[in-house]
Amino acid sequence: MDISMTSSSSYKRADRVGDLIRMEISDILLRDVRDPRVRNITITGVKMSSDLRMARIFFVPLGGETCSEDIAEGLKSASKFLRRELAKKVQLRYVPEIIFAYDGSFEYGDRIDRLLESIQTEEASDDQEDS
Repeated sequence: MDISMTSSSSYKRADRVGDLIRMEISDILLRDVRDPRVRNITITGVKMSSDLRMARIFFVPLGGETCSEDIAEGLKSASKFLRRELAKKVQLRYVPEIIFAYDGSFEYGDRIDRLLESIQTEEASDDQEDS
C-alpha cells in the first residue's frame, strides 16, 4: 500500500480548502485591506463546514494584545470585501460565508508558560532557602 495515497485520502477536502482559504485571506489582508484596525492580525487557522459553505477563520492580534472591539469591528466590516476578493482567487462552486473568531489558544498557552515559570522560580527559591 502506498503511504502517500493513505495520507492524502485521510486529509479531508474541507481541510485542504481551509488551508487554501487561510493562505489567501492572509495575503488579501496583508496586501489589499487598508483598514488600520485589521493590519496587525495573523490568521491562525480556518475551520470549514463539511459542505464548504461556511468558513470560521481564527485570528490573533500581533504583539500579544488581546482582541479589541476595534479589531472585531474591522474584520466584520471587511468580511464582504474579503469574500469578494476570495472569489477571484479560488475556484470553488460556492464562496464560503466568512465568520471571524478570536483564537484564544495563544493567550492560554502564554498563561500556562507564565504559571510554569512562576512555579519553577518558587521551587528554585525554596531550594536556596533550604541550603
